[in-house]
Amino acid sequence: MSDTLERFEIETLVIGAGVVGLAIAQELAQSGQEVLLVEAASAFGTETSARNSEVIHAGLHYAKNSLKAKFCVEGRRSLYDYLDKHAITYKRCGKILAAIGEEELPKLDLLERQAEQNDVEGITRLTTQEALALEPALSPEMSGAILSDTSGIFDSHGYMLSLLGKLEDAGGQLVLNAPVLEGRPVADGLEMLIGGDMPSIVTAKRVINSAGHGAIPLARKIEGPHQSDIPTNRFVKGSYFTVTGKTPFTRLIYPMHNAASLGLHLTVDLSGRGKLGPDAEWLPEGAEPPFNYQVDPARADVFYRTVRRYWPGLPDGALAPDYSGVRPKIVGPGEPSGDFRIEGPERHRTPGLVNLFGIESPGLTSSLAIAAHVADIVSKET
Repeated sequence: MSDTLERFEIETLVIGAGVVGLAIAQELAQSGQEVLLVEAASAFGTETSARNSEVIHAGLHYAKNSLKAKFCVEGRRSLYDYLDKHAITYKRCGKILAAIGEEELPKLDLLERQAEQNDVEGITRLTTQEALALEPALSPEMSGAILSDTSGIFDSHGYMLSLLGKLEDAGGQLVLNAPVLEGRPVADGLEMLIGGDMPSIVTAKRVINSAGHGAIPLARKIEGPHQSDIPTNRFVKGSYFTVTGKTPFTRLIYPMHNAASLGLHLTVDLSGRGKLGPDAEWLPEGAEPPFNYQVDPARADVFYRTVRRYWPGLPDGALAPDYSGVRPKIVGPGEPSGDFRIEGPERHRTPGLVNLFGIESPGLTSSLAIAAHVADIVSKET
């Protein structure tokens, strides 16, 4: 690294100011650590954190004993408490998961079992008649449903603003336009080369790699034993369509899930607008940011066909392209859904480094629980 660049020392460097990076940074700062949060973009929360459904998940979709199950349930409980305490807008509207036809009943049974295994409260099995009594616009071809009372939606941008405020109140700092270019272990921690508007070299006792889309490429640019076990970067694009006119639902409506996503679900957002998505479009292997976030209007044909299985009254011409997001994956097409990977020196043997890989849904719901877990990893290394 160049000797001509300005040098700084910091106790903790957090890389990536998405919702998880913000949650981690404020958690560590609140515990008394000196924290610098750096973000390559010109604003915080511009990738996965800004391009999602803003859904608070209950935790029944994730395999028993997985990090996704554990952190979704813990994170959801912490998140509702946080939103209440900080007066951030949310709506605990509930969710109906609808099975269409007898062939989908096994998936409904699986979700019910997982809910029990994952300690998810507020779960009720419904008959077709009971589901229709709650949401009459659902298909009478349903074979059954599950009601999740603890699911909801919230103002994720307001939440991120609040996390940033807590970071700054605790003496932490966010620096934008500051991509991390490379790093290496040194005697007193990790030495990181920061580019952007003010190139510099930062030496930190610990580095938290929460760079989202860029977490895996960044891990490859940091020297150390962790290099032997870095997953392959893969991405799934998910597009959303808005529903014009009044949407005849008060709850979130979810079909049965698949390996890549939770299906083309319906959300009524805080403004009362109905939106559908995301779908799942695997990007070619080797794809990397910046991504094309345009929504192809032709994808509406699949939306109409799929959504009408559980909402047969969806009118022709009701859908308009809205926005899209890209989910970071550490598994490929056709493989079982991957879990979060949150790895510290105890696993990968690079002192001072914590890597977060594959932080997709339910990362938003899980953010506070993930932050607490990272803080626990850090405390064991100090």
